[in-house]
Amino acid sequence: MTDSPRHLYDKHADTLGRALAAISERGYWSAYPESPSPRVYGETAAAEGEAAFRAYLDNRFPLDQPGTDGWIATEASPFGVELAVTYPHADAAALIDAATAALPGWRDAGPQVRVGVCMEILARLHAHVFELANAVQFTSGQAFVMAFQAGGAHALDRALEALAYAYAEMTRHPGEATWEKPAGKGEPLRMTKRFHVVPRGVGLVIGCNTFPTWNSYPGLFASLVTGNPVIVKPHPRAVLPLAVTVRYAREVLAEAGFDPNAVLLAPEAPGEALASTLALRSEVKIIDYTGSTAYGEWLEENARQAAVYTEKAGVNTIVVDSTDDFAGMCRNIGFSLTLYSGQMCTTPQNVLVPAGGIGTEQGHKSFDEVAAGIAASVGKLTVDPARAVELTGAIVNDGVLDRLDAIKSIGEPVLESRVVEHPAFEGAVVRTPAILKLPADAEETYAQEWFGPISFVIATDSTAQSLEIFRSTVGERGAITASVYSTDEKVLDAAEAAALDVGVHLSCNLTGGVFVNQSAAFSDFHASGANPAANAALTDGAYVASRFRIVQSRRHTA
Repeated sequence: MTDSPRHLYDKHADTLGRALAAISERGYWSAYPESPSPRVYGETAAAEGEAAFRAYLDNRFPLDQPGTDGWIATEASPFGVELAVTYPHADAAALIDAATAALPGWRDAGPQVRVGVCMEILARLHAHVFELANAVQFTSGQAFVMAFQAGGAHALDRALEALAYAYAEMTRHPGEATWEKPAGKGEPLRMTKRFHVVPRGVGLVIGCNTFPTWNSYPGLFASLVTGNPVIVKPHPRAVLPLAVTVRYAREVLAEAGFDPNAVLLAPEAPGEALASTLALRSEVKIIDYTGSTAYGEWLEENARQAAVYTEKAGVNTIVVDSTDDFAGMCRNIGFSLTLYSGQMCTTPQNVLVPAGGIGTEQGHKSFDEVAAGIAASVGKLTVDPARAVELTGAIVNDGVLDRLDAIKSIGEPVLESRVVEHPAFEGAVVRTPAILKLPADAEETYAQEWFGPISFVIATDSTAQSLEIFRSTVGERGAITASVYSTDEKVLDAAEAAALDVGVHLSCNLTGGVFVNQSAAFSDFHASGANPAANAALTDGAYVASRFRIVQSRRHTA
């Protein structure tokens, strides 16, 4: 054992304290530098991380888990790189048994020890952040810098945020208290009461393909730090990032003297439906899921024994009323549509613009000019293939390509999607964004999610109708993000009132370096849990508090 459990709490106490302050202050703070620059991480870090990633390829992943009954490989890189990593497979019963056996010792460690161990896991992952970023890049299709930031530094920040919220909730009450009640002329009644943080049971994290770490880390670490062993079931096309995560988590747990089976990897064979099997086990008491609405709703309806946290699909919307920076608005929206080829749960899809046009600092702009301005911004970002691929990344699955084909018969194109040849990866599947014009009565089309580089500029009768459409589509289908552009305070207030009514986070007049599809840990809440797109927010007290219960014992004091 290299570090005692208590020593790990002391080692990371300052960082924990700063994180606790950050979730209260809601200002800017980050524990993990987001720049992959050698000036930050050292001259050799990038090469060493890439070499570690390459060593996994065409090999068995170094993970010793109980119940291994074979080795499986299911990944196909969007960049066309041959991965051929094989992972240890086990059936649901073996995984459940191992996790259940690990629970008592991990529970009895207590909140301080658990948070120290979890923060040491984050430190270990941060030491291997370039390795992690490469794993995210080549399984998700993100460009490297985005993979480093979203899949590495920002994912670690979100994990630390979850730890801070969980620690605050677990320590809200004292571990022990003396109770003394006056009893008239007799001796007071005295009792010693102990309050134990008791985990719910086994946690299950069901990962997604697009953001395998960013979306999984909050639930993974919120469950783990509250005493619940966690089974990590990665998406079949994005196993490696979570396998790396589990590898280092198990190392730290073992070094600290705990059963490493408090964290287990559960890759599934083709057609196995392991996630569904695990989700319905009585021992599984917590489920975290990111993905399709259909499966998220299935989990919510069928995994009745568990607290289920889901992030599903939504229809993210921008309301354009007016602007005092037309070029900045178009640049900002265009960047948001281009980033990762629109394959983010926060990417705008519907841009609602009055058919009569809008007022700008350049004078009146027609509806067509607004659409053309956004399209021109996207075109400028994607005209140079070498530059384009660093923003678009690669297409994550064939479903996105199918949707790009389907929209060819829908609406009036403003900007058609193009095939881009990746300068570095011959087999990469890269597509630029498509933008179409639609009338306001085409609700059957724009009221559903078109995941990928697809967006609609929708002609409405007025800003008032735009807000009505915003209310109806988001209220019915949900959304993770919303945005409004207006120089009129009354319109901004009306948009904010609409956003409150349908429970979606709102951004106003973004024209600079902040984009609607990016959220900052410790300051921005991701999703709200207040509309159909998600039933929880990353990260708040409600996200962590139901992962444990307080059980008390009391004894008379002599």
